[in-house]
Amino acid sequence: MRVLLVEDEVRLADNLAAALREGPGFAVDWAGDGEAGEDYARNRCYDLIVLDLMLPKLDGLSLLRRLRAREDPTPVLILTAKDGAQSIIELLNAGADDYLAKPFDLGELIARAKALIRRGKGASHPTLNALDLEVNTLEQTVRRGGQLVDLSPTEYRILEYLIHHPRKIVSKREMLEHLYDYNWEHHSNVIEAHVSNLRKKLDAAVPDADPIIETMRGRGYRMAAESVDHVQEKA
Repeated sequence: MRVLLVEDEVRLADNLAAALREGPGFAVDWAGDGEAGEDYARNRCYDLIVLDLMLPKLDGLSLLRRLRAREDPTPVLILTAKDGAQSIIELLNAGADDYLAKPFDLGELIARAKALIRRGKGASHPTLNALDLEVNTLEQTVRRGGQLVDLSPTEYRILEYLIHHPRKIVSKREMLEHLYDYNWEHHSNVIEAHVSNLRKKLDAAVPDADPIIETMRGRGYRMAAESVDHVQEKA
């Protein structure tokens, strides 16, 4: 998943970005002021925006209102030093999805970020099923036919992104933009190699089963057609 972090305190931003990258394995873009954050949000697609309130050039509340005014549905987690009831009501009424008062625990930030992304994808439960495939987004584990499949972090992120978009053909470019930071050098053959390894591991778990990932020549990848109507949250 790809996250936009809008925070002007460089040291805090570095710590937050590192935690989001190393823990759940998110790709993180960082903006140091509100205007830069608005530019990133306008020109890129994100799964979550982590937004500080006290920002130079454009404050966080004004940025949030601009996002919602143009009907940007991206979940927004606010970081604030304000914890008064009226301030919280104002944030929620402006379109914030959740907030954390400073100082906060990094583990709680990651947990809330994951929950907001799941809700943004329409999944309130951390485990998703597609036919004989089970993806636990909380533990980041994958089973096929009951067999645990050992995936690399990038292979897992590719599979999670595809299962969150079961009816969509995901292009290599879109995959790269969601898996890596904005400044990463883009090479489509990297995606091809990871998808190839991912397929082999999933197919090896249940040798007689049909492939679960399809290649749409010249367009990208998607979940196999027969699995699409079976993608669901585990009760």
